[in-house]
Amino acid sequence: MSPTMRDLQLIQVPVGRTPPSSTAVPGDDSVNMEEGTRLLDSYNDGDDNSASIEDGMRRIQVCVTGMTCAACSNSVEGALKNIDGVFRASVALLQNRADVVFDPILVKDEDIKNAIEDAGFEAEILPEPSNAGTKPRGTLVGQFTIGGMTCAACVNSVEGILRNLPGVKRAVVALATSLGEVEYDPTVITKDDIVNAIEDAGFEASLVQSSEQDKIILGVAGVFNEQDVQLLEGILSSLKGVRQFRFDRISGELEVLFDPEVVSSRSLVDGIEGGSNGKFKLHVMNPYARMTTKDVEETSNMFQLFTSSLFLSIPVFLIRVVCPHIPLLDAFLLWRCGPFSMGDWLKWALVSVVQFVVGKRFYIAAGRALRNGSTNMDVLVALGTSASYFYSVGALLYGAVTGFWSPTYFETSAMLITFVLLGKYLECLAKGKTSDAIKKLVELAPATALLIVKEKGGNIIREREIDALLIQPGDILKVLPGSKLAADGVVVWGSSYVNESMVTGESVPVLKEVDSPVIGGTINLHGALHIKATKVGSEAVLNQIISLVETAQMSKASIQKFADFVASVFVPTVVTLALFTLLGWYVAGVVGAYPEQWLPENGNYFVFALMFSISVVVIACPCALGLATPTAVMVATGVGANNGVLIKGGDALERAQKVKYVIFDKTGTLTQGKAKVTTAKVFSGMDRGEFLTLVASAEASSEHPLAKAIVEYARHFHFFDENSLTEDAQNSSNGSLVSAWLLDVAEFSALPGRGIQCLIDGKRVLVGNRKLLMESGVNVPTHVENFVVDLEESASTGILAAYDDNVIGVLGVADPLKREAAVVVEGLGKMGIRPVMVTGDNWRTAQAVAREVGIQDVRAEVMPAGKADVVCSFQKDGSIVAMVGDGINDSPALAAADVGMAIGAGTDIAIEAADYVLMRNNLEDVITAIDLSRKTFSRIRWNYVFAMAYNVIAIPIAAGVFFPSLGIKLPPWAAGACMALSSVSVVCSSLLLRRYKKPRLTTILEITVE
Repeated sequence: MSPTMRDLQLIQVPVGRTPPSSTAVPGDDSVNMEEGTRLLDSYNDGDDNSASIEDGMRRIQVCVTGMTCAACSNSVEGALKNIDGVFRASVALLQNRADVVFDPILVKDEDIKNAIEDAGFEAEILPEPSNAGTKPRGTLVGQFTIGGMTCAACVNSVEGILRNLPGVKRAVVALATSLGEVEYDPTVITKDDIVNAIEDAGFEASLVQSSEQDKIILGVAGVFNEQDVQLLEGILSSLKGVRQFRFDRISGELEVLFDPEVVSSRSLVDGIEGGSNGKFKLHVMNPYARMTTKDVEETSNMFQLFTSSLFLSIPVFLIRVVCPHIPLLDAFLLWRCGPFSMGDWLKWALVSVVQFVVGKRFYIAAGRALRNGSTNMDVLVALGTSASYFYSVGALLYGAVTGFWSPTYFETSAMLITFVLLGKYLECLAKGKTSDAIKKLVELAPATALLIVKEKGGNIIREREIDALLIQPGDILKVLPGSKLAADGVVVWGSSYVNESMVTGESVPVLKEVDSPVIGGTINLHGALHIKATKVGSEAVLNQIISLVETAQMSKASIQKFADFVASVFVPTVVTLALFTLLGWYVAGVVGAYPEQWLPENGNYFVFALMFSISVVVIACPCALGLATPTAVMVATGVGANNGVLIKGGDALERAQKVKYVIFDKTGTLTQGKAKVTTAKVFSGMDRGEFLTLVASAEASSEHPLAKAIVEYARHFHFFDENSLTEDAQNSSNGSLVSAWLLDVAEFSALPGRGIQCLIDGKRVLVGNRKLLMESGVNVPTHVENFVVDLEESASTGILAAYDDNVIGVLGVADPLKREAAVVVEGLGKMGIRPVMVTGDNWRTAQAVAREVGIQDVRAEVMPAGKADVVCSFQKDGSIVAMVGDGINDSPALAAADVGMAIGAGTDIAIEAADYVLMRNNLEDVITAIDLSRKTFSRIRWNYVFAMAYNVIAIPIAAGVFFPSLGIKLPPWAAGACMALSSVSVVCSSLLLRRYKKPRLTTILEITVE
C-alpha cells in the first residue's frame, strides 16, 4: 500500500441528526416528486418491513469473510447487536454480508468493522452506491473565498446577503482571510447560488471546500514502478477537492475520498489521466463486479484446497487398500525405517499436511467460534478429524514403545477433509448460481457511454466515450441502434423503439420520441437517440431494482428463525450424542454385550467405539438447515425480478403464500386509468357542439383527469368528428391543444370531490356531480336523474352540466377495464382467494364494474384513508390480506395490508409501503406473485424436511444403531461424504426454482388450491 492522507478540518454538521445521502427517508419534503420517487425510499429489511430508518440513523453494508454456517452468521449478528448505538443488524450467510443501521453519533464505521474482526472474522466496509446527481440530505458547511472586501462594512454586507438567502442556516465572513463559511441546506440552495449572490453584490467569490465527502474506487492501468506511483500521488495531491487517497499496487485499485461540491468524479478521472499525459488509464470499479470477483476467488480457493487434499489423500488410500496386494510395493511399505515402517512414515507425513495445512481453515474457524461461545460445522469437522488423526499418532507411538501395533486410521482423517472440501466447493458453485439474478441485472448496464460535448452555443463539438459510472445528470448521451441506454433520462433528439422487457417485463417494444422517458439498461432497437441523463447512480431505476433484490435476499423469513435456533443447539447436541455413542459401545464391549468378532483386526473396544463416535460427529450437518430458507428466497427473488415482480424479502414471500383476501383498487388497477367520454346528452335547446364548447371551456382550467377527457372529446368533435376519437388522441398531451375555440372564463374554482364552477358571459357554469348541483341550489329534473342512473349502472360516471342555474346536459365518462381483469379475478377464486374491490366511486358504478369482473364483495364511496380501515376489517379474524393499488393514493391501505402490491411501477411510482412491486401494469402479475410465493415456500418446506430427515436418519446409522441387527456400519470417511453432499443437495433443491414459469393467461383458470 502507498497511503497518502490529506485531511480537511471541516466535518459534516449533524443538524437535526439528518441521515446521510445514501439513506432515503419517506415523507421528506425535500424530495422532488416530479423527478420520480425512489423505489427503495422507505424499505428496510428486518422484522418489520414497513418500518423506516429513523432520523439520524445511518445504514451501511459490510462484507464479512470467514462465515461457514448459520452459527457463524448468528455469532456476527450477536456481536453487532451488542454495540451500543447499533439500531439493527442483519447478517446474510450466502452473501457474506452484514446490513447495519446505527447512530453515527455513537458508533463509527471502524467500530463496526472492529467488532466483526474481534469476533474472529474479516470485515470490509462496502462503498455506498454512487449518489451522483442526488442532493445530499442535511446541511453542509462550505468555505468560500471572497475577494473585494476592504472594511467591516463589506463584511457586514456580505454576511447580511448570505443570511437572507433561502436555505442558509449560518454565515460567517472573515476580512483578514477573505474567507466566508456558510452552513446551508443543499436541497434548497446550491453552492453556485451562493457564489452568484456574492458576485451580484459586487464581490468575487469561489468555493474552496465543503464538508461533503464522497468515495470512488478506480482501477488504474499503467503503473509499473515506484516512479509511476510517485507520479500518481503527485497528480492526486495537486487536484483540488481531493481529501484522501490510497493506492494498492497489487490489485491496481485506487481509493479516493473527495469533495463532490468542488470536484466531480468525472473531473477527477479526467484530471488524473490528463495529468499523466495519457500514461494512466482509469476505470470505475463497479461494486457489484468487485463482489462477484470475491465470490469467484472464494470458489477458486476452495477448488485449490480440494485438489490439494485429494492429491495427498489418494496415496494414503492406495497405501491402505491397493498396495498390500502388490508384493513389491507391500515389501517396500513394510520395510522398517527407525521405529516405524515406511508405510506408516508416508501416511503420517501426507496426512499431517492434509490435517494442518489444507485443513487449517477448519481449526481457525472452529477456534473463532469457540472464542465467541458458539459452535458450528467447523467444530464438528475439526473434532472428528482430530480424533482420528491423534488416535492414529498415539497408536503408532504406543506400538513403538510397547511393540503392540494397533491399526491406524490416518486415511479416515484425510478422506474426511477431502470430502468436506468437495462439498464446500460444490456448495460455492451452487450458491453462485443462486445470485445469477443480481449478476444478470448488473450486466444489463453498459460499461461505457457516448457523451456528446457541446460548446456554449449548443453546437456539438465532439463525442467521447466515458465510463458509464461517470455519467452526471444533465449529460447528453448518444445511443446508437442496437446499443444499451446507459442512464435514465428523456429523449431530446430522434425517435426509435426501445426494448424494455429486461427491466419492466413488458415484451412489446416501446416507441420513444422527443420528451419520452427512457430507462437505463434497456436496448435501443432501430434509430439513433440523443438522451439527456436525469437519474444516475443509486437514483437510476436499474440500480434501485438491483438494490431492492439484493436487500430482499439479505432479509430473513420468520421460518428461518427456527433454523437459526436449531443451529445454535445443534453442535453441542451432536457432540453429546457422540460421547454417549463412544461410552455406550465401549462399555457394552467391556461387559461382553457383543462378540469380539465385530472388532477390527488387531483392534480393541475403544477403537471400535471411537469409529462410531467419529462418524456421528462428522455426519451431522447443521449447514443443510441453515441453507434451506436463504437459498430458496435468494433464487425466488431473482426469478421474480426476471419476471417483473420485485419482492422485498423473505417475510413478504412468507405472508403472500397465506393470502386469503386480495383487495383491488378500482381506478388504474382493475381499470386502465384512462378516462374516456362515452356519452354526451343535451337536455336543452342548445346545439350539441355549443354544449361541448361550453363544458370544455369550463373544464379547460382543471387538472382533473375527467376534465382532460372532456376537453379532449370536445376538441375532436370540433376539429375532426366524433368517430375519429382514437386512443392515441386520448393519450396526446393536453398542453398541445389548440385553445382558440374555447370561450373566455372568469372566476374559475375547482371544488374537490364535487366538480368546478366558473362564469362564462357573466352566467354561472357548474360541471360536476349531483352533490355540486344540490349544494348550488340547482334542481335536477327526474328524466335527467334517470339518465344519470342508467349511466352509473352501465359502469360510467355521470357528469352534470348547468348553465345559468339550469341543467343543460350530461356527459358519461367511463374507464375501461383491463382485458385480463375478469380472468385474474376468476383465477384468484380458483386459488382459494377471495377478491374484493374498494373504490371512492359511487355505489352504482362500483357495482357495475364489480359485476363485469366477477367480484362479489364491493366497498364503494371510500376515501383513501378509509381504504386502510377496509383492510383492517378483513384482518380481524386473523386472515392474511393483500392490497393491490397504484401505490400513490393507496399507500395507507398498502401499509395496512399484510402484503402490499404496487402495480404499474415502471419508473416513478411511489411504493414506500408495498411489499411487492409489479413492474408491469398487468394484473396477471398478482397471480404470479402469489403463485411464486407458494412454490417457494413449498420448496423451503421440502428443504427442511430433507435436512431434518437426513440428520434424524443419518445420525442413528452413524452411531451403529442398526449394526447389531442389519450389519450396517458407516466408516467416518463415508459419513463425511454424506455430510458434504447433504448441504449441496439442499442448495440444488432451491436451484430448481430457477425453472419456475409464471402461469399463462390461458392456464390461470386451471390453478387449484394445493
